[in-house]
Amino acid sequence: MARRLLAALLAVSLLLPLARPDSSISSSLPANTTSTAYDELRLRGFPRGLLPANVRGYTLDTGSGDFAVDLHSSCRIVLPAGSYLAAFNNRLTGRLDDRRISGLSGIRVRAFFRWWSITGIRADGDQLVFEVGSVSAKFPARDFNASLECPAKADS
Repeated sequence: MARRLLAALLAVSLLLPLARPDSSISSSLPANTTSTAYDELRLRGFPRGLLPANVRGYTLDTGSGDFAVDLHSSCRIVLPAGSYLAAFNNRLTGRLDDRRISGLSGIRVRAFFRWWSITGIRADGDQLVFEVGSVSAKFPARDFNASLECPAKADS
């Protein structure tokens, strides 16, 4: 009897994450609690350093790839590639696919005396291609192997 109960509880715990929440409540599923947002990046061909070190949590709809990453706070970081100043909102959203992030919102970069929203990132061999609208720039993926600390809140 105890074995049957244990087997039933195990089956329910394995199937529960597959159950979709009511669509009026949320369209994304909570991410697997044993993986991190950094693990999800790695599994899809990206280095962990695309996210700062202050990730609080994330959700990922494994069917559509839609995600949301919550940071402890908004912040600014000087990116190792090109020494650009990047501003991260406290919530990042987009769609995560194999070697591609699209529909990205929540990250801006300062270039040419102006803030530009990064709308997508592609992994292209050992390069990362950052998309800002129809313009893109390539940087070595190795420059993003480590997550940087997020020391200051972003104000602009």
